[in-house]
Amino acid sequence: MARKQPHEDHVNHEAWAIPYGDLVTLLLAFFVVMYAVSSINEGKYRVAAASMSAAFGGTPKSPMPIQIGDHLAKGDGGDQKAPPLNAPAHRQEGREMLQRKPISQARPDVRPLAMTPDGPALRVQAEAAVDPTLQAIGDEIIQALAPLLADDMVRIVHRHSWLEVEINTDLLFASGSADLAHDVLPVMDEIGRILAGFDNRVRVEGHTDDRPISTRVFPSNWELSAARAGTVVRRLRDQSVLPGRLSVVGYGEFRPLGVNDTPEGRRQNRRVTLIVLAAEHTEVADAPASNDTPES
Repeated sequence: MARKQPHEDHVNHEAWAIPYGDLVTLLLAFFVVMYAVSSINEGKYRVAAASMSAAFGGTPKSPMPIQIGDHLAKGDGGDQKAPPLNAPAHRQEGREMLQRKPISQARPDVRPLAMTPDGPALRVQAEAAVDPTLQAIGDEIIQALAPLLADDMVRIVHRHSWLEVEINTDLLFASGSADLAHDVLPVMDEIGRILAGFDNRVRVEGHTDDRPISTRVFPSNWELSAARAGTVVRRLRDQSVLPGRLSVVGYGEFRPLGVNDTPEGRRQNRRVTLIVLAAEHTEVADAPASNDTPES
């Protein structure tokens, strides 16, 4: 019986490519890791350093530690040490900025306009002498809008530091709309012409009643009131009132003048108010809404 011939193995002359490919892959991974390590995210590094420092009982690196629960975090009147005298200036400034400061009391002469259905259209607050520029602006608006004042659609109130020109939105807008009615455009243009002759800042505030609105354009009364105030601002700008003097605020239904249980109360609450500031004042102090009628 013939013996089987042994199978001759062929020598693979390209076997070197396998370890070479593994080596190239390892080198690529090595350089990727080295590049990632060389690009340090400073923000993440500081967060990690602060966490490690707090975990090991050191002084927190943040200016004001976060308090969790009823226990004081380190440094919040507890274990935190006073910063050294040679501490970086930005940490000292950050600590001072984060310290709570009491809210200043509202100005004694600040009281929102309050109206009654049978009240006069024009009210002058009985207080210190009114700014002469505001007095001049008020006089011109009274002359220009006399018929609307008589119909109680526009009301003017003189304050010590500002002038309030309140316009009922039933005159300006259709229900649920922020487009000025065509018939009222001359009224707004006349107000804009008067304001363009002075340098006082003007804040336009939008208000609504409490009836909810939910449309694609106005998801809530905030959007509706802000859009109406913005429409008035754009009309004033078109009458050469400098845009830098104008600002917009939308209060929605949260600053009512009357109760929303009656049609008359809701009508009072639907309004756009132009706050004309005295020259030396930049903003009106905020005060809680009140239903007290100003003194005549």
